[in-house]
Amino acid sequence: MEQMTLFDDRKQTAPLASRLRPATLKDFAGQEHLLGEGKMLRQLIERDQISSMIFWGPPGVGKTTLASIIASRTKADFINFSAVTSGIKEIKEVMNQAENSRRMGIRTVLFVDEIHRFNKAQQDAFLPFVEKGSIVLIGATTENPSFEVNAALLSRCRVFVLKALEEADLVKVIWHALTSPAGFGPQNVQITDRQVAAIAAFANGDARTALNTLEMAVTNGEISADGLLVTDEGLEQCISRKSLLYDKSGEEHYNLISALHKSMRNSDPDAAIYWMCRMLEGGENPLYIARRLIRFASEDVGMADSHALQVAVAAYQACHFLGMPECDVHLTHAVTYLAMAPKSNALYTACEMCKQDVKNMRAEPVPLNLRNAPTKLMKDLEYGRGYEYAHDTVEKLTHMQCMPESLSGRVYYHPTVQGEERAVKDRLDEIKAWKSDRR
Repeated sequence: MEQMTLFDDRKQTAPLASRLRPATLKDFAGQEHLLGEGKMLRQLIERDQISSMIFWGPPGVGKTTLASIIASRTKADFINFSAVTSGIKEIKEVMNQAENSRRMGIRTVLFVDEIHRFNKAQQDAFLPFVEKGSIVLIGATTENPSFEVNAALLSRCRVFVLKALEEADLVKVIWHALTSPAGFGPQNVQITDRQVAAIAAFANGDARTALNTLEMAVTNGEISADGLLVTDEGLEQCISRKSLLYDKSGEEHYNLISALHKSMRNSDPDAAIYWMCRMLEGGENPLYIARRLIRFASEDVGMADSHALQVAVAAYQACHFLGMPECDVHLTHAVTYLAMAPKSNALYTACEMCKQDVKNMRAEPVPLNLRNAPTKLMKDLEYGRGYEYAHDTVEKLTHMQCMPESLSGRVYYHPTVQGEERAVKDRLDEIKAWKSDRR
């Protein structure tokens, strides 16, 4: 007789994320904009009125889970198809099977995971069967379908954008795993709210990462008389970051980003690099830091060095392409550049002054000389009358008033003499002198 062991139970040895995959919409976490009460996708699933669609979103947000929920609810044949392991031959076999089912009045729902991995020829093989209704295609992708899915196929699918899960959603997922009989419920795991929050922060919107990290932390926990204890030291090893003392939504988060911003403003690259690394070590999303650098490039450097904005945007793109840990050097590059760049807040002050006028003064109509007149009626109403075309002049300047009359003479932009903005100031002074002399 074959000896049985605990390892023969596949349900218990399967990864935690697989054991806890939600079977119903009630258990599904996040995506309220699609699956909340009364939302379109929820209604389509509940009524079994699924049409061809693409689920687009980052990893671990529920694309495959939604497909499995649809599979459990639909009265159609459901076929799970992988773009990684299937080619043209397998596609044609499945399509022929679906066509035979259609002739017998049976719908076929085909789920294609990682549909962006199919090349053009493979995607084209689906098209005629989607067009005549042999299959209802559900594709899942982490890539922008506008670039990765054929236009003809994409035009026949609804695209539903799934968002990265909120940390509150991930916290619920983690606690469910800790209490569920299919998870760690029977093991009496001792873990603090702070530790759960740290796992949720580290997962960065990815439920699969959150559950895998939890599983690793519990596996490496300490056995105690009361159950299994997750320690700070063990958890820090699992997530490779000291995120337990860094709350991305709390005071420390704002203290550190403030320290980074003010160090760059004060042209202190060493301090700026230090605060940036503190944030990364604490588990901060590098894209958040990159977004703040983009803001800083215009708010605090501005026209003194317009290349600063290009550097900051390039750093954001590098963070998006590479992620951590590789993108840390790109952030260091941008932080150092911004710290060493000449500083001007003239754009920021101009924007703030103008916003106050827009908010507090009446919405002035656009002067007639600045309006286009594409129709006879508009011309009869004197739209465009008095417009002066700057390119018709040698100086490329005119005397035309572009401000509303009530704001005539109002000045928002006051260029400084810092860096490249000195040349901008000189040019603006020349323009104003030219207009003043010929008034």
